[in-house]
Amino acid sequence: MDSSSPFQSGQIVRLDHHPHHLYAEVIQVVKIRDVCWVRPLMLAEFSPEHHSNDPPQTLYDLRDSSDLIWPQKLFQPALDTEVIPLLVQLDSTDGKNTITSTGHQKLQVFIRQVWQAYPDVFTG
Repeated sequence: MDSSSPFQSGQIVRLDHHPHHLYAEVIQVVKIRDVCWVRPLMLAEFSPEHHSNDPPQTLYDLRDSSDLIWPQKLFQPALDTEVIPLLVQLDSTDGKNTITSTGHQKLQVFIRQVWQAYPDVFTG
């Protein structure tokens, strides 16, 4: 891993914007622009009183979504212990609490909310 970048290709990262967590796979870090090219995997929606060990209320499957190129300072590394159970839930046969159809709409709303919350990160 390059010492100037906290992420490497294939790594799973998380972007938090209460009460959602966007999990994505890093495709490439563009160091000169300080951005990450990421492929969304899932959007986890938690209750407002969410505690660290609580499972998400709803999990949106974003594996068919478009890639994003966003400032890398918005992301943090996701821990295997948090991601693996969510990936298992995405692939579960019962699909309980996993939604694909509205995931793209939820992602669009999430993107808009993050843009509005951090305008200086996107314009700087």
